[in-house]
Amino acid sequence: MSDKKIKTTEVMYPAGKPPTIHICRCRLSVENRDGSATEYVFDQDLITTGSSDENDIVINDGSVSRSHFRIVHEGGNYLVQDLNSTNGTFVDRVRVREAFLKNGSVITAGRTRIKFASFGEYVEITPHYSFSIGDVVGRSLKMREIFGIVEKIAPTNATVIIEGETGVGKEVVARALHQKSLRAKEPFIVFDCGAVPKDLIESELFGHERGSFTGAYMARQGLFEMANGGTLFLDEIGELTPELQPKLLRAIEHREIRRVGSNRSVKVDVRLIAATNKNLDEEVKGGRFREDLFYRLSVVKILIPPLRERLEDIPLLVRHFLKNGAFNRDAENNQRVKGIDEDALNFLMSYYWPGNVRELLNVIERACSFCDGEFIGAGDLPAHLATFISRSAKGKEERRDTTEEVLKPASSGGFKEAKDKWVERFESEYILSLMKKHNMKIAPAAREAGIDRKYFRKLVKKHNIITDDGEKL
Repeated sequence: MSDKKIKTTEVMYPAGKPPTIHICRCRLSVENRDGSATEYVFDQDLITTGSSDENDIVINDGSVSRSHFRIVHEGGNYLVQDLNSTNGTFVDRVRVREAFLKNGSVITAGRTRIKFASFGEYVEITPHYSFSIGDVVGRSLKMREIFGIVEKIAPTNATVIIEGETGVGKEVVARALHQKSLRAKEPFIVFDCGAVPKDLIESELFGHERGSFTGAYMARQGLFEMANGGTLFLDEIGELTPELQPKLLRAIEHREIRRVGSNRSVKVDVRLIAATNKNLDEEVKGGRFREDLFYRLSVVKILIPPLRERLEDIPLLVRHFLKNGAFNRDAENNQRVKGIDEDALNFLMSYYWPGNVRELLNVIERACSFCDGEFIGAGDLPAHLATFISRSAKGKEERRDTTEEVLKPASSGGFKEAKDKWVERFESEYILSLMKKHNMKIAPAAREAGIDRKYFRKLVKKHNIITDDGEKL
């Protein structure tokens, strides 16, 4: 075993300092017959070697098998694994089936010698100079730090998990990672694990053979095969069933999948990006999510803050939506609404945004449809938003009395407890008022709020609100 564990590619957040990213790589120097060496540098977790063109390192040596050996990076270590080669794999002149590697180790396959070395690079993440990366926009410090992380890790093959509330823009960040990567010209495939019936997820991801189940009238590629060479984005990964989690783990570790109803493995070259609005640490502790899959996915974690914690991004987001939204184009494809007036913008900056950026986009799209001039006014905003703002603006004294009333029970608990109590009260009153307006029906209330129906239903359940059929969620 190596005498020192090799750190994985990861983002670190030291107290009081800018975030730092550690990028882990290995170098393989293949000795040529003329005495020179060809160097390969990898940041991926699996490297295959052999005489076949399908390998990451192709060796033109008649004594080397088509698939001779592979190098796996796991648990902070690199290890070499022989793939049942004809002439065997040797590490420092000892034939091995599997062995840990250390800096300076020499792997011999046939008549070819390969020298191994690992190295890492620590890079301090400074806030990005730009207010956008790809289609992600923001001027807040938190977002510009995320832009810096995306810039650094996009060219690597590191698996990424993106965390954040519903509607914060996890898929848009995933697309930015793909667009900045070396795979940008290859497919970017999106799959929502929570939107497909559980008994069909395996077929969707890995494909199936003809006759493998009722209704399988022909063979079909899965999303892993469709994303080959590119990026596969798995949204709501926390919804993946325990039965499918080991199969996903195998696909990540071995870069191969097996279609439903098939005994043949198919090689795939896919970068995986996952997203969730769940706390996967808690899911692992509760036994609902495999720990080994969690660590395999969490090579790099990006946490996107909710919109209420970065209100300074709202003016930039509004301009972005107005400029790029298809809903704001006339018959000649010109931008119809040019901007937003100060009163309307102040309303937006004063709102809580439980549906985050997705809700803001819905609000702007609706406002454009009501706007008769070149600028969105306060009267063009949805009624529920205007009602919330008007209630919060009834006067300083009334607001101060309400604030003191809400915060008094939490005064001994400090800022966080007081803030949580305020948010809890707002959520409850806002959701209840919308439900009453729509006769306690979830679907129309969610539409007016601009919130995903599943998330709105969770809020209804959280605050013990009775639905139209008398069911207490």
